[in-house]
Amino acid sequence: KVVTIAKSKKFRDHHGKVLLEGHRLIKDALEAGAVLQTLFFSTVGHLKELPEAQLKRANLVKVKFEDIKSWSDLITPQGLIGIFSKPDHAKMSYPTAQLTSSLPLLLICDNIRDPGNLGTILRSAAGAGCEKVLLTKGCVDPWEPKVLRAGMGAHFRLPIVANLDWESLPSNLPAGVQVCVADNKDPSARAETPSVPRGAGGAGSAPGSTKAPVKSRPEAAPECEDEEGAAGVCVPTGGKRLVIPVVPGVDSLNSAIAAAVVLFEGKRQLLQRHKQEDEEAEVP
Repeated sequence: KVVTIAKSKKFRDHHGKVLLEGHRLIKDALEAGAVLQTLFFSTVGHLKELPEAQLKRANLVKVKFEDIKSWSDLITPQGLIGIFSKPDHAKMSYPTAQLTSSLPLLLICDNIRDPGNLGTILRSAAGAGCEKVLLTKGCVDPWEPKVLRAGMGAHFRLPIVANLDWESLPSNLPAGVQVCVADNKDPSARAETPSVPRGAGGAGSAPGSTKAPVKSRPEAAPECEDEEGAAGVCVPTGGKRLVIPVVPGVDSLNSAIAAAVVLFEGKRQLLQRHKQEDEEAEVP
C-alpha cells in the first residue's frame, strides 16, 4: 500500500493521501500544518528532530530498514517515510519568512509533464517569492515523489493549486492581473523582457490591486522530450506574449530554466519599481 501511494496518482486522489520521504521533507510538511497519518521509521533517532505534538497524533510504526529500502525509490533511503493526508493549500501555514518576502507575482504552468522540471519550477517559484502557482490538468501530479524531491520543500512554502482547466483560471487570479505568456514559437514576437504593470503593489497589497506578471503556456502546447514547447496559437488568457532572447541557432530553453528566468526578471522589475516608488514618496 505504501508503494502504491507513491506510484499511483489515481490511488493518491481516491484515498486523499500522499507519501513523503526523508527527514527534511517530513519536517517541512509538519511545520506547515500537513496532517501526518502514519510514520514508518527504522530507528528512534529519526524521530528526535520532528515536532513532538504532531507525532503524538500519528500512527508510529517501527520497521526494519530493509523494508523501507524495498519501498523507497531513493538510491540512499533515510529510513523515514510518512503517509500524510493530501495537503489543502487553503489550510496550510506557510513560513513567515516566505510570506513576508512574497511579491505580487503568480505562475501558471501548462503541460509541464516532466517531474524533475515541475519540481525545479516550484523551487524557483518559492525562491522568487511567488504568491501562488497554478497548474493545469496537463501537468504532472505535483505530489509525485520525483516532483517532491526536485521541489526541495517548495510544496510547503507557497500555495500550489493543481488540476485546473483554462476556463477556471480567471477565478484563481487576482482582479486586474496582467498575464504574460512565454512563447518561443511566435514568429512575430519581439525580444523583450517580461513587462510588469505600472500599478503593481508589494507584499500585503490591498485586495483588487494590480498584480505582477503570470508566466504561462498556451493550452495546445505539444510535449517534447526535454522541453514543453508552445505552438503558435492564441494567448489563452488574453494576455501579452513575451520571449526570452537567445543567440540565433540555439534551441529554446528547458521549461524549468525558462520559468526561472521569467520569475526572477519579474522579481527584479517589481523590486526596482517599489524602490522608485518609495524614493518618489520621500520627495516633498
